[in-house]
Amino acid sequence: MAKTRVLVTGLSGVVGQAMQAELADRYELSSLSRYGTEGLDDAHNFRGNITDIDALTAAFRDQEVVVHLAADRSMKAPFESTVDFNIKGLYNVYEAARQCGVRRVVFGSSQHTVGGFYRDPPYCHIFAGEFDRVQRPYALLDETAPIRPSGYYGMSKVYGEAMGHYYYDIYGISTIAIRIGFTLSNNLPTFDGSALSLWLSHRDTTQIHVRAIDAPPEVGFTVVFATSDNYWKIFSLDKAREVLGYEPEDDAGPVLDPGAQQLERDFTEFKVHPE
Repeated sequence: MAKTRVLVTGLSGVVGQAMQAELADRYELSSLSRYGTEGLDDAHNFRGNITDIDALTAAFRDQEVVVHLAADRSMKAPFESTVDFNIKGLYNVYEAARQCGVRRVVFGSSQHTVGGFYRDPPYCHIFAGEFDRVQRPYALLDETAPIRPSGYYGMSKVYGEAMGHYYYDIYGISTIAIRIGFTLSNNLPTFDGSALSLWLSHRDTTQIHVRAIDAPPEVGFTVVFATSDNYWKIFSLDKAREVLGYEPEDDAGPVLDPGAQQLERDFTEFKVHPE
C-alpha cells in the first residue's frame, strides 16, 4: 500500500525534529523550509519561505496532508513579524493547499491562545514552582475556555484556527489544530514549573501529530490541547483522547531539578538563522 504523502513546513524546528524519524518511517515525507532539512533527498526537500506562495504551491503539489509548523515562534514576537509570517504566511499555506488539492492541514497552534489564564491561580503558582500553594485537584482548562492570548503570537494562532475553520467550511479542507504545549529539544522539562506543566515529550509530540494525520475524514475541523499527561498539567486532554485517540505516554513528574537549565535552543525567541 502506498504511503500517505505528508509535507511538513518547519520540519527543521524543535517540534519537527522531535518527530522527523517516525514520520519518515510512516509516510512519504517531504519538507519545506528556508534552508532545507537534513535527512531528506532532493525530491522531498523543498526550499522556500511561507511568505512566497509560489514556493508553497511547488512544494504542495501532490501532497495529501500538510503539517504546518513554520512561523515566528517567539511568544514575544512583535506585531509586524506575526503579521508577515503567522498571518500572511498562513494565508499562503491555505491558499496553496486549496490550489493543490491538499485534503488536510494539521496546524501547529499553541497553548498561548489561552495564555492569559497563566496569570490566575492556581496556574500562576504552578508556573512559578510554588507547588505548596496549589491544592489538588484543581480545575483543568479545556477547549471551551474563552480565547485569552498571551501576546501577538497567541493572537496569531487564534487567527490560524479561525482560518482553518473557514477553509473547511468553504473549501472542504480538513484542519486539525493542535494547541502544542512545550516540546523541548533535549526532552528535559525539570527546569521550571511551566515546563513541568506544559511539557509535550518527543514521543507524545509524534503521537498527537500521527493521530491527526491519520484521523478519519469525519474529523473535518477540530481544535485540541496537546501536552503529555503531566502531574502538574493544566489542560484537559479528554478531547484529544476522544476525537483523535491520543493516549499520552509520558509525565514530566512533580519535582523540579534545581540544577536543570533551559537550553538556549528552546527559548522561543531563539533563531538558528536570525535574519
